[in-house]
Amino acid sequence: MIIKTLASSSKGNAYIVSDGKTSILLEAGITIRDLRRKAGFNLSGISACLVTHEHGDHSKAAKDLIKFGLDVFMTKGTAESLEIKNANIIQGKKSFRIGTLNILPFDTQHDCAEPVGFLIESNRTKERLLFAADTYYIKYKFSRLNYIMIECNYDINILNHNVEAGKLPFAMKNRVLQSHFSIDNLISFLKAIDLKDVVKIYLLHLSDGNSNEKEFKERIETEFYKEVEVCKA
Repeated sequence: MIIKTLASSSKGNAYIVSDGKTSILLEAGITIRDLRRKAGFNLSGISACLVTHEHGDHSKAAKDLIKFGLDVFMTKGTAESLEIKNANIIQGKKSFRIGTLNILPFDTQHDCAEPVGFLIESNRTKERLLFAADTYYIKYKFSRLNYIMIECNYDINILNHNVEAGKLPFAMKNRVLQSHFSIDNLISFLKAIDLKDVVKIYLLHLSDGNSNEKEFKERIETEFYKEVEVCKA
């Protein structure tokens, strides 16, 4: 699969995934103008957009993409929160197809209406990709994965230090703990699933102040002997 990061941070998230035949946009968390610019001013090759939840850094351009004529897929809870009536409604654990891609949404744990992640499999290449954005826990186990795109938002020690130093309100700490994946939780999750066929792990949505890009990359590489890319834009 071909994976391109357009944006990956608390300011906005957007990624293009393609199996060489079908290309989709994962998340729409930046303006449509920036999406077009970062995609080379050509969205006509994108078959659809998948949105995990309603927070602006994941859904900002959803309405504009629909106006543009692109099929945008999201859960009913996300659509209602965004007050979008003409989205393609999906449900957790009910698969659907876009071109040569089979997509299985699964529920995630975040402070919003009805968030999901996606298991994506290409009928063309037989490759499987796991995509999980904002979540503090994933209750499912996965096998035969080739690519993993997953949130790695914070380190608990950095988070605690920032709270003690007065850089982060205590209430914000609680929100982070109850809505985002830490590096430690990610490592525990990866240990619990089959990584035998994994080619590459993409770390998404690192916190600006509560993460350490170099350390996160090294820890995952050292622990699992897999190629790791920290996504940013």
